[in-house]
Amino acid sequence: MKILVTGAAGFIGYHLCEKLLALGHEVVGLDNINDYYDVNLKLDRLKQLGITDIREGTLVAGTIHRDKFKFIKLNLEDRDGLPKVFDAEKFDAVCNMAAQAGVRYSIENPFTYAESNVMGFLNILETCRNYDVKNLVYASSSSVYGLNDKIPFSTDDNVDKPISLYAATKKSNELMAHTYSHLFGIKTIGLRFFTVYGPWGRPDMAIFLFTDAILKGKSIKVFNKGNLSRDFTYIDDIVEGVVATLLNNEKKSTSLYEIYNIGNSKPVKLLDFITEIERSTYKTAVKEMLPMQPGDVEKTWADVTELEKEYNYKPRTDISSGVSHFVEWYRDYYKV
Repeated sequence: MKILVTGAAGFIGYHLCEKLLALGHEVVGLDNINDYYDVNLKLDRLKQLGITDIREGTLVAGTIHRDKFKFIKLNLEDRDGLPKVFDAEKFDAVCNMAAQAGVRYSIENPFTYAESNVMGFLNILETCRNYDVKNLVYASSSSVYGLNDKIPFSTDDNVDKPISLYAATKKSNELMAHTYSHLFGIKTIGLRFFTVYGPWGRPDMAIFLFTDAILKGKSIKVFNKGNLSRDFTYIDDIVEGVVATLLNNEKKSTSLYEIYNIGNSKPVKLLDFITEIERSTYKTAVKEMLPMQPGDVEKTWADVTELEKEYNYKPRTDISSGVSHFVEWYRDYYKV
């Protein structure tokens, strides 16, 4: 298959490209390489894919995978540039991992989220429609569950009360996808990710912030005084689930519109998560206990029954192994 992966310089998008290429597929990666976090980390991910010559709006072939991987720097909401890519490449499927990430950042920079997550996603849908791409998998988020206190979170639960703009944009993506599935026969699968972590992860995520601070002897910020739990999910398990839906969705459910939770389905207390990082770094964290942050929720827990039933999804990485892999990568990448 020839597959477009948006957000290819991002954490999940990069790993997804690696996996699809390893499976023998042809991949075109797209990313605007914005400066929400360290651009060098994004560029280094692309180097792992053989991309060193980056040109705005121009497809560039990688030096490692040769004709199997190309990359283009482009904004998702570019209504002139995106159709040109579709016209030139004739995709069999699209996997939209691109988005402006971050719950807390959305409180301070709301318009960025509307442009990238809403207008950008609409551009993807319209371009799939106009170039007859009938297979779209896209990133949603566990944040859509908002203040839902029913545990574990199920895709049957009501998600009409998001508590961050980021969550609201992800809910809007699901609604827009439903519309295009209904009107134009596009098969859409939305995946609600639950706290993804692992090597090459984002610097604004808990495991990165904690590991960085602990190794530097700095204090870590522990929100809600540690009374939080998260369904931490290792990147390899996430990618396996994404690939399963992307490559097999014509063979499984007959529904054109699907939403699935994708998580480890084993929530971990935040303080226990910190303990695992302490074990892997051989250092004790200095904890700064703080109140709850606006837009955050106390707990997340994914019910992955449907994804397991339809696509044989089975996360395999326990929290101890996952944290160890991340710390090992961090030490190697930052020469600590």
